[in-house]
Amino acid sequence: MKKEPKKGILIAFGELFLKSEGVKKLFEKRLIRNLCFFLKKEGVDFKIYSFRERIFVETSQTKKASKIIKKVFGIAWLSESFYFPKSDFGKFVKFIDENYQKWIKKNETFALRVKLENGILREGKQEIIKKVAEVIDRKVNLDKPKKEIFIEIKKNGLFLYFKKIKGGGGLPSGASGKILCLVSGGIDSPVAAFLTAKRGAENIWLHFHSFPLVSNASIEKVRELAKVFLDYQPHLKVYFISFQKAQIEIKVKTPQNYRILFYRRLMFKIAEKIAKEENCPALVTGESLGQVSSQTLPNIKIIEEGIKIPVLRPLIGQDKEEIIAIARKIGTFQISIKPQEDCCTLFVPKHQTAQGDIKKVKETEKKLNIDRIMKEIIKKIEVEYF
Repeated sequence: MKKEPKKGILIAFGELFLKSEGVKKLFEKRLIRNLCFFLKKEGVDFKIYSFRERIFVETSQTKKASKIIKKVFGIAWLSESFYFPKSDFGKFVKFIDENYQKWIKKNETFALRVKLENGILREGKQEIIKKVAEVIDRKVNLDKPKKEIFIEIKKNGLFLYFKKIKGGGGLPSGASGKILCLVSGGIDSPVAAFLTAKRGAENIWLHFHSFPLVSNASIEKVRELAKVFLDYQPHLKVYFISFQKAQIEIKVKTPQNYRILFYRRLMFKIAEKIAKEENCPALVTGESLGQVSSQTLPNIKIIEEGIKIPVLRPLIGQDKEEIIAIARKIGTFQISIKPQEDCCTLFVPKHQTAQGDIKKVKETEKKLNIDRIMKEIIKKIEVEYF
């Protein structure tokens, strides 16, 4: 009985090949673990094979698997592929001879793209191209072919594929440690979370809300957003923090045009405390420079002045249209635009200072018992796992 090649998805690493051998192996293990998690989660039957700079996922469910794999971070590109476990070039050429008419129509041109590991076959690259081209009765066009045939010949076998699909890029989820992301439920913060996840940082989310002073719309939105985020990260822990009592106290004891600065300073201090408990060395926000009054350079400096860990702002140089484009692409936009009462705008007048005075802030903050407020807030934290 004739043995057919294996069918599945060929995966090319993203930045992993730039790392040292030790780091590359660790990242590759994490990538394979993530692939296994997402494929099992969606009920795909598969086997995984690891090669130099490549991973092959053997599966008959190639369409379904491709949709899942292209969202996994750490992958440059993927392609539906045939895999021949042994480097039997004769059988490989015969398979192409018997099947090329299914892949290339009579009026279509083609080009061969060959990648060969040194010392694998006696034939050189040009000789391989010549032997394969001889069995394909179609016109060659190297510059603008209608169809491309990619051939990779490695120590442990041969790969044949036709179209590269762009992968998620970046680094495997969890490869860069953990971060704590402040998520409001709006458009920006989920995009910031996505971009840090793309760089291999495992997200933990923190959401401040004003329920029951306002509706629980923002809480429900964050829950919806968390479920979408599970397409990009295996698990997600979310802290929900009631902020309304602190807001009432800040409203009574601070100048109205400074309120949002006091809200944000307190949020960062609480977030820093949780980040330390979670072993997160940095915070992440969806701030974009100059988008609102609290996001001017003077006010950004005032807001983070009271904490000691870095605040990462992946969107700092993005405009709103660029952020919206990413939100649409990752599936968070339609959830983010649902109406909600933002806790940061509660009790805040229309005109906020765009250039706060740090001396005035510190002087006013003496009227607030920050330690007491933080303790009261932290006692009532709720945590959900997704």
